[in-house]
Amino acid sequence: MDTTLAPSLDTAIPFVVPTSRWDDSVAAGLSPAELLLYRSNLLGSDLTVTNFGGGNTSAKLAGVDPLTGEGTEVLWVKGSGGDIGSMKLDGFATLYQDKLLGLEKHSGGPEDDDKMVGYLPHCTFNLNSRAASIDTPLHSLLPFAHVDHVHPDAIIALAASSGGEAATQEIWGGKIGWLPWKRPGYSLGVMLRDYVEANPHVEGVMLAGHGIICWADSAKACYEHTIGLIADAANYLNSRLAGKPAFGGALSFSNSSGERAAAAADLMPRLRGLMTGARRKVGHFSDDAEALEFVNSADFERLAALGTSCPDHFLRTKIAPLTLDPAKLQDDAYLAQKIADYRDLYAAYYERCKRGNSPAMRDSNPVVVLVPGVGRITFATDKTTARLAGEFYGNAINVMRGAEAIGEYIALDEQEAFDIEYWLLEEAKLQRMPAPKPLAGRVALVTGGAGGIGAATAARLMADGACVMLADRDGKAVEEVRAGFARQFGHDVVRAAVCDVTDEGQVEAAFESCAREFGGLDILVANAGIASSAPIEETTIELWSRNYDVLAQGYFLTSKHAWKLLKGMKEQGGTSVVFIGSKNGVAAATNASAYASAKAAANHLARCLALEGAPFGIRVNTVNPDAVIKGSRIWDGDWRKERAGAHGIDSGKELEEHYRQRSMLKRDVLPSDIAEAVYFLAGDQSAKSTGNMINVDAGNAQAFTR
Repeated sequence: MDTTLAPSLDTAIPFVVPTSRWDDSVAAGLSPAELLLYRSNLLGSDLTVTNFGGGNTSAKLAGVDPLTGEGTEVLWVKGSGGDIGSMKLDGFATLYQDKLLGLEKHSGGPEDDDKMVGYLPHCTFNLNSRAASIDTPLHSLLPFAHVDHVHPDAIIALAASSGGEAATQEIWGGKIGWLPWKRPGYSLGVMLRDYVEANPHVEGVMLAGHGIICWADSAKACYEHTIGLIADAANYLNSRLAGKPAFGGALSFSNSSGERAAAAADLMPRLRGLMTGARRKVGHFSDDAEALEFVNSADFERLAALGTSCPDHFLRTKIAPLTLDPAKLQDDAYLAQKIADYRDLYAAYYERCKRGNSPAMRDSNPVVVLVPGVGRITFATDKTTARLAGEFYGNAINVMRGAEAIGEYIALDEQEAFDIEYWLLEEAKLQRMPAPKPLAGRVALVTGGAGGIGAATAARLMADGACVMLADRDGKAVEEVRAGFARQFGHDVVRAAVCDVTDEGQVEAAFESCAREFGGLDILVANAGIASSAPIEETTIELWSRNYDVLAQGYFLTSKHAWKLLKGMKEQGGTSVVFIGSKNGVAAATNASAYASAKAAANHLARCLALEGAPFGIRVNTVNPDAVIKGSRIWDGDWRKERAGAHGIDSGKELEEHYRQRSMLKRDVLPSDIAEAVYFLAGDQSAKSTGNMINVDAGNAQAFTR
């Protein structure tokens, strides 16, 4: 999250001017295909050039037909759904160029565009399984060896402005052509080819509302040509923006970064709870300079209502954002009505634009929510998609700023927008996507998240799709665990907060952070704990209080501050609280009165909360472990020696063997075993269970629940 101060709105934010990053020493040893990849990665990793998943690159390379052994020309082009910034060689589709050129006889015009996509697999070279994108004809029908098609903000600003065509002529003096809007597909490829044949002097073509396509004879020349064109556009727009406010100037100014963060943490869970549907949402908040410049401006409402222009932006952000009055954010009835109104507007848009074969209406909730004085909030069924939606709308803001500097911003026509959103080919792609994981859209907070049980639990939840906030009093340890999980599961799905559960301020801050980072809470795992062992005569007030502060009061404080977030998800199917208890909470233990009685208090607190939470769909259950020694930080300290002493045995391997043999099943209990029980109680498979305890102790008759 960007928590910078609000930008000055006296002067528009300028476009970043890209420069070449081509390194001849790197390129020198690369094959032709590797040069294409190098060029693609350079373009895609620069957000001034293209956004995630946007744009495509190609090269026509010599190949050997595996059937005939003869030479043939092969089109290497970014495959469907790939990202040129992060792709590898296997991200390219490879197709026989001569077969692609022969497809035109199958096209009867624009009405056959969808049919033409079905012919692309028949042109596959060397059994490559990577599907070709719908933009393939833009590359195959041009006669040039290397082709780039990108959607940078500075270019789209020209392509989406009433003054864009004139600006294109002014900037490049006729060297870059202009084609009116046409939905991507085979017909656009034909239009482009014919235009270039009729205008052989052009070095690229602006595609209105879409982007730019250009070419060259080598990978390096094509890359530098693309970068140069974007730099030309950015410099031109910056000259028009210099010294002037964007979007009609400032109408309101932002709060401080802390106030914006607090407002987002308060607002996001309430919005999330109102967005009912087939799947839960995860939120993403940004108060970056672009968002603040836009939402605090005079033209904000007018431009926001128009929606986005580029298809890449629109598919991520829906037809238009939801805008909120910052003076009414505390009014729950107002928020509920705004969400309801947005759904009605979306349904009306669907009814106006649907065709006879359109897929059924999809989720009608807003994706983008804009709030003056606060920033931009986005919601999606997973964190990465929510983040990317925000970034794409940030691109759209940049486009609007540039477009308005040279004319009037032109959004995508409503029917065209609908035909892209509900395109049968897009629907088929959605249907091919894997089913969501069981905990997709769920947000969990795990206290004691840096310990053995806490980390194992977090990993188990993330493995099935949940986002997790790790809370632990050891800042260094919890950051190490977070970093490891970020490498394993991806940065988007895991965050960390320093939180001592005995400090109410830190507990409250951890939940605020969870709300701001992910949009709310669905699962609380109260796990933070300590352990102590001492005869009653040696149990000090300090030792007694410390056990109760962490194991009883700590569970109370985490539950208290989770409660509001959990209650808000009643209409989404409810939420789950899981306490990590102990065998000693139900079975007495020698020389552990402080620890065991505090665990018993926590167990009974869980039952009380099960009663209190049921009307709000909050389930509260407990997992009682026993002797989880491996991977446990508690057993690394005095607890191991104290318990060994209580049993009159050595604290080394003898202690582990003692607990294993004491169990009925003669088995070790591991952190992953506890995590599996938590996963069961956190998910829908236990949706009708509350107030229960599950013992994970390899069998202990004393601990049988009664």
